[in-house]
Amino acid sequence: MSAGSQTGARLSQRTERRAARARRIRESRTDRMFMFCVYLLLAVFLAVVLLPLIYIVASSFSSPEAVSSGRVLFWPVEFSLRGYDAVFENPQVLRGYANSLFYTVVGTLVSVVMTIAIAYPMSRRTLVGRNLVMSVILFTMLFTGGLIPTYLVVQQVGLLDTRWALIVPQAIGVWQVIIARTYFRTVIPDELAEAAQLDGCGDLRFLWSVVIPLAKPMIAVVALMYAIMQWNSYFDALIYLKNPDLFPLQLVLRNILILNTYSGGAIDASVVLQRQQLADLLKYSLIVVASVPVLLIYPFVARYFTKGIMIGAVKG
Repeated sequence: MSAGSQTGARLSQRTERRAARARRIRESRTDRMFMFCVYLLLAVFLAVVLLPLIYIVASSFSSPEAVSSGRVLFWPVEFSLRGYDAVFENPQVLRGYANSLFYTVVGTLVSVVMTIAIAYPMSRRTLVGRNLVMSVILFTMLFTGGLIPTYLVVQQVGLLDTRWALIVPQAIGVWQVIIARTYFRTVIPDELAEAAQLDGCGDLRFLWSVVIPLAKPMIAVVALMYAIMQWNSYFDALIYLKNPDLFPLQLVLRNILILNTYSGGAIDASVVLQRQQLADLLKYSLIVVASVPVLLIYPFVARYFTKGIMIGAVKG
């Protein structure tokens, strides 16, 4: 047998011995108990999150009588679309959808652009006074002027009862600025900016051609945060808007729910019961109607979200 064959045989035997040794290694009882507890805890968390969602969807497809009587659990009882019919019969719902899409898309775009415009300079060590500016930004996170001064400012600048009243006052989130600044400072080294300057690349060109492509995971996460905030917002619309044609979906659905709730008066008992049953059903239909767009958007940014949540983590 040649030397090469003998060497190959020895390597093969060593590999087999290592594989056999690895198969003999068993987890200890403590490790098995620990993994069992971990899986059990994850299963409990999954049930806590998933079961209410299943109950809401099942209730939205059930009859008003079944919902009011509490017969619905995790499957529709007396399948019915009456709740969704009652929601979409109101012409303001589609208008509210269009308004919410406008507020979400335009508001998210404005917020992301302004966040990057603030966070990127704050991440560069060459910016003079960046610590002072960042301290002022953090101060606004802890202390605000309050509702009445904010309303007066919006009124004085002429944004009251306009679409921009829901976009401009909440355009920048301090937490999102902190996330973006940390990402830029961690991922974009100063040496890369210096090398780009030596090649004749300006600041705006470097930001557009280098920084933004490298920051896609962070931008996706920040955009998702802003989009969810804009989509679920209704309190600002309740304060700043009077024209029903400008109401976002959340405010429209709130008004529908209130109008279908009995508020007293001499009304026949059967009518009161029907309205109360419909109001109970509408609660679940409205949750599904308002949540579907966000649930459809999330899968497209989930792969970026995993990377984005690791911002600032210790890397080996």
